[in-house]
Amino acid sequence: AKTAWRGDRTGWSSLFVTGLLRKLKRYLSPTQTETTMPSRDEEIYQEHILDHYEDPYHQGTCPNCTHAHEDENPLCGDTVHVDLRIEDGVIREAWFDGDGCCISQASASMLMEKIEGMTVDAVKEFSARDMLSLYGPPLTPNRQKCCLLSWRVVQQAIYSPKTS
Repeated sequence: AKTAWRGDRTGWSSLFVTGLLRKLKRYLSPTQTETTMPSRDEEIYQEHILDHYEDPYHQGTCPNCTHAHEDENPLCGDTVHVDLRIEDGVIREAWFDGDGCCISQASASMLMEKIEGMTVDAVKEFSARDMLSLYGPPLTPNRQKCCLLSWRVVQQAIYSPKTS
């Protein structure tokens, strides 16, 4: 069945969303797949995730970055590169680029939006649990690795000043 984006750009057609939810279902925890219809909270999380995947925040390169790091998830091949511009102990700009699944790329977008303007010390204290909470829905252990990839890269980028 062919579905399309509504011309008024107010949202996805319900048939298209249902198809996407079925595809996302394999990435959700077993308890979430027991129900046939997602709850309203799950729908909101899934819409938020798709928004970040389709229209990511600061995807690309930072023109004046001071710190950078890149890593990959060896289980699935997802890659994330992070550029940071740090001035006076504050992350002024945070950019990412990469290739991978919806979870890894959407979580990278969410994280860039979250850390921009934070102090380096606050980002160092931002834990893996905080990252999973920022992402939203529960994930299987393998999917958690996808979500945490950008968090790991940011934690390393803070200690990786870019050399000229």
